[in-house]
Amino acid sequence: MPRILSAVLPPLRDRIRPGVRVLFVGINPGIRSSQTGHHFAGFSNRFWKLLHESTLVPERIGYEDDVRLPEWGYGITNIVPRPTPGIDTLRPHEYVEGRTRLRRKIYRHRPEIVAAVGVTVFRALFPERRGPVQLGLQPERIGPSAVFVLPNPSGRNANFSYAEMVAAFRSLARHLSSVNGRNSRSI
Repeated sequence: MPRILSAVLPPLRDRIRPGVRVLFVGINPGIRSSQTGHHFAGFSNRFWKLLHESTLVPERIGYEDDVRLPEWGYGITNIVPRPTPGIDTLRPHEYVEGRTRLRRKIYRHRPEIVAAVGVTVFRALFPERRGPVQLGLQPERIGPSAVFVLPNPSGRNANFSYAEMVAAFRSLARHLSSVNGRNSRSI
């Protein structure tokens, strides 16, 4: 059944423009996201609420506003374009191919920060990394871009409380502000 679904469901379009400062990266689109044509559209997904509560965006927005992310210097994409109900049906070669595609996007658009939306995303990007992964800025880089790990905002994520999720997104906002402050002082 999952293969039949993904054969008829379209992948999502990336929302990336030149000048992107933060590129949010998910694993792959869910069924509802594919059906709506918008990222993080699951009923219990808190991504959009977290963007506002963390001050990354100045107003409340929803999944249908994903096309507006470039207004604030953000972009969004996935490692694997194939929509699925969960990640359990993704095949190893899809991760490998997805990492290659993502690295090309990063080298082309050169975001300051690649924000892995979930520890699972980070592990998919850096399969050689062993041990625990903490939220926040990582020592790894992808080309010119720093890597920042955020919690998965899905309502199914029981690993982090909502307060921990808000704190992590606020940490990204603070990091981005500090980078901007250094850049503006050096001009």
